[in-house]
Amino acid sequence: MITVSNLTKKYGQKTVLDNVSFDVKEGEIVGFLGPNGAGKSTAMNIITGYISATEGSAQIDGHDIAKEPIEAKKRIGYLPEIPPLYVDMTVREYLEFVCDLKKVKKADIKAHIGGIIETVKISDVENRRIGNLSKGYRQRVGLAGALIGDPPVIILDEPTVGLDPKQIVDVRNVIKKLGETKTVILSSHILSEISAVADRVIIINKGRIATEDTPANLQNRLGKSHRVQLTVSGDRGKAEDLLKSFDGVSNVVCTSSNGDEHSFEFETQLSANDRKKIFFAFAKENMAIISQQDKRLTLEEIFLSVTDSGGKESDESEGDI
Repeated sequence: MITVSNLTKKYGQKTVLDNVSFDVKEGEIVGFLGPNGAGKSTAMNIITGYISATEGSAQIDGHDIAKEPIEAKKRIGYLPEIPPLYVDMTVREYLEFVCDLKKVKKADIKAHIGGIIETVKISDVENRRIGNLSKGYRQRVGLAGALIGDPPVIILDEPTVGLDPKQIVDVRNVIKKLGETKTVILSSHILSEISAVADRVIIINKGRIATEDTPANLQNRLGKSHRVQLTVSGDRGKAEDLLKSFDGVSNVVCTSSNGDEHSFEFETQLSANDRKKIFFAFAKENMAIISQQDKRLTLEEIFLSVTDSGGKESDESEGDI
C-alpha cells in the first residue's frame, strides 16, 4: 500500500534523509520511530506530499506522491502533531468543511460525519467551537478530520499528545480498529503505545533505517542475553550470593521483598539446560523457587539500543522528531 524507495532529502549540505526505503502492506499498523532530528517527520511530510524529496519516491497505492499528488492524497488521511483546525468553526462545521474539500457526496455527508464522530467519541462537543475545546478534544477532532473520505491509508503523528489516560486508551482502541481495514503509520514518543498496537516497527536514526521488524522479533534478535526474574523463599543475602556465584549470571538486583520471599532480576547467557543448575543449587540450600520467568526487552530498551541516543536532543534546525 505504501512504497518508499531510496528517499533522500537535503537542505543545502545537510542530508536529513539518506536513501531510505521501506514498504507498508495493506492492513498493517507500523510504528515509525526515531530520536529527535532523525528525519522521521521529514519522511512523513514527504509521504503525505507536504514537502518534496531531493531524490527517490513515495507511492501510495501505486500512485507517486510527486507525480500524481491528487490521486495519492485522495488515499491518505493525515493527522500532524498539531492538527490544522479552524478554531472559529464548530466541530461539525469543520468536519463538513473537510467533507467539502475531500469531495464527499452531499447525500452521504450527514451519515459519514455521524459515524466518524461516534468512532472518535466527540458527540458531546460536536456543536461547540473548536477554539473552546481542550487540547485533547482538539486532537480527536483532528483525527476525525483525517478519517473524512474513508482513506485507505492513515498517517498519525503523535496522535495521543495532550490526552488523559482514558482518552489515550480510547485512541489506542480506535487505531486498532482502523488497522482491521486500513493501513496505518503511527509515530509516537510514547513507546508503550506503539508496542500495544503496532504489527511492525521501523526505527530511523541519523536519516537512515536503523532496523525494522515485529516487536517480538526485535526482542529476540537484539537481546544479547536473557533477563530473568526469579522469586525465592529464604534468606535474601544467601540467595543473592548464590545467584552471583554462577558464571554467566550478571547484574543481579533484588527488586522486591515480602517477608521471606525475595524477587531478583538478573541477566544470563546460560542455556535453558544450564539454567537448571540454578534450580538444583537453590534446592540444595533448602530455598524454594516460587517463580521464574524470562523478561523480554521493552521497546524503549530496543529503541535506545538501536539509536544509542540516550535521549540526547539534536540541534537540527528542521525540528524533526
